[in-house]
Amino acid sequence: MVEQLARQHSHLEQEAKEQMNQAMPPGHSHSEDEEENEFEDAVEELAENFIVHVNTSQAHRRSNSNVSQLSDEMASLNGSQATTPTDGIVAQANGRPKRQRRIRVPDKPNYPINLWSIMKNCIGKELSKIPMPVNFSEPLSFLQRLTEDFEYSDILDRAVQIEDSCEQLSLVAAFTVSSYATTAVRTAKPFNPLLGETYECDRTDDLGWRALNEQVSHHPPIVAQYVEGTSGWHSWQEFSMSSKFRGKYLQIIPLGIAHLKFLASGNHYTWRKVSTTVHNMIVGKLWLDNHGEMEIVNHKTGDKCCLKFIPYSYFSREIPKKVTGYVVDSEGTFKWFITGTWDEKIEACRVTSQSMRAGKPVYETGPPKVLWKRNPIVPESEKYYNFTKLACQLNEPEENVSPTDSRHRPDQRLMEEGMWDEANAEKLRLEEKQRATRRRREAEAEQAAAEGREYPPYCPTWFVKETDDVTGALIFRFTHEYWDCKEKQEWSRCPDIF
Repeated sequence: MVEQLARQHSHLEQEAKEQMNQAMPPGHSHSEDEEENEFEDAVEELAENFIVHVNTSQAHRRSNSNVSQLSDEMASLNGSQATTPTDGIVAQANGRPKRQRRIRVPDKPNYPINLWSIMKNCIGKELSKIPMPVNFSEPLSFLQRLTEDFEYSDILDRAVQIEDSCEQLSLVAAFTVSSYATTAVRTAKPFNPLLGETYECDRTDDLGWRALNEQVSHHPPIVAQYVEGTSGWHSWQEFSMSSKFRGKYLQIIPLGIAHLKFLASGNHYTWRKVSTTVHNMIVGKLWLDNHGEMEIVNHKTGDKCCLKFIPYSYFSREIPKKVTGYVVDSEGTFKWFITGTWDEKIEACRVTSQSMRAGKPVYETGPPKVLWKRNPIVPESEKYYNFTKLACQLNEPEENVSPTDSRHRPDQRLMEEGMWDEANAEKLRLEEKQRATRRRREAEAEQAAAEGREYPPYCPTWFVKETDDVTGALIFRFTHEYWDCKEKQEWSRCPDIF
């Protein structure tokens, strides 16, 4: 019955869309002139209480000839970071040779999914205990997937050099949007990390940053992350989420706060991620939409950026995946207007003057400039999970990492190598091993309570739970001990999870 209703709903939506297309004037097309007006139109939709006039006389023409020009300008801003990290070239950086990294993973095999065999194993079980086969997954853990937020870290390297806090905030906004670019074509779920699982990503030699992630809680699932950039920025967050299954779609609501701090200026930014909805859960091709409002706050200056991720609708003529926003200083004065899409690019224009017209503020701006543009999609990447070049490198085997690192997960490695039956068997073994460990701890806690003793709660290996001075929320602070232990290859504190 649910499948039949879903099909009827999809059919009605398609009919409505076709009717709207037929109602458009004959010969209507999306011309270059309309593209030039996109920014102004988007900004005017931000609010009904003001008018914006965008000066496009000096703006980049949107032609193929200027794509390379824009890339050259961004490369000059990035300096040494402009080198493509996945081009396979071995070069010198920071006194040591760059590692030659792989540029793809094995193709995804064509394994049929027997839904009945999956469903009959789910009857009578708790949702958290239902074994999900790797057929629905991609060969990356969520710890690795979260690291992909920093694919466009060059934006932060440019922001470090900006002295104007509001202009810097516009770049931070572009960075937060860039983290959603890969979700447009990545509908498979990453592996759920085991409690105590870690993932390190040391890309100081080519990308200029290194990250350490750890699964610090299993119920509720929480990932702690700490990233440090060599150009002078640090970022950290605790990621958890709640989900709502509505039959035809699944809504994912991220929890936790992301932090970013520039060391030289002391500018400290925080924000919360927007919601994600997975559509066509019952019938049709899966697709994702990111939507909601995001507020980025500079706790040092009081500047704020408000972004709106507009939800997609069959009945709207808006371009899909649209993002609009603005930057205001501590006094509420508009400084920048932002618009673009979360899967392609973000542009911003600076407010140059303000006047009044018919009782409404009128804002004059400079020409829009591109703050972020998505890297080209890798040809034939649909054959290997729609991975970017960075995603292909995240699970590449590496020596001397922690024994709890995601690269050592046998089920994930078997899946990447195309042995899905063996991967499913290993996945069941690891999940049962984790449950056995939890049952043992629960039994020990009950025994300690019966004897009047305190039983220590689970403690992460590389993070400490405490209260954040800026937000007042509970956070997991990185102890900075991981990299020292790696240098000494001292892993005695790591739990046996694989």
